[in-house]
Amino acid sequence: MKSYWLTWLILLVFTVVMLWADSASLPRSAFVVFMLAAMLTKASIIGANFMHLRFERATLALTVVVGLLVTATILYVLIAPDAARIHEMAGTYGPR
Repeated sequence: MKSYWLTWLILLVFTVVMLWADSASLPRSAFVVFMLAAMLTKASIIGANFMHLRFERATLALTVVVGLLVTATILYVLIAPDAARIHEMAGTYGPR
């Protein structure tokens, strides 16, 4: 149980730091890079501790990680064009 509580505490600290970064006046690109790095780190901690991947062979862990990255890439490729189009439309027709 100790490792679960420690994992929870680490994830809580990451979440608080991410909330602070959201309210801080960071440059947009630095904010995006920081948030992506923090989210990937949190996902790794969750996968290692709650999915017990740290006790598995490296090939199984690599299979899970590659599967998640491929899924994320496919979702990005499918969603990003629509998001860019909506962003352009909102900028054109939004309130001035």
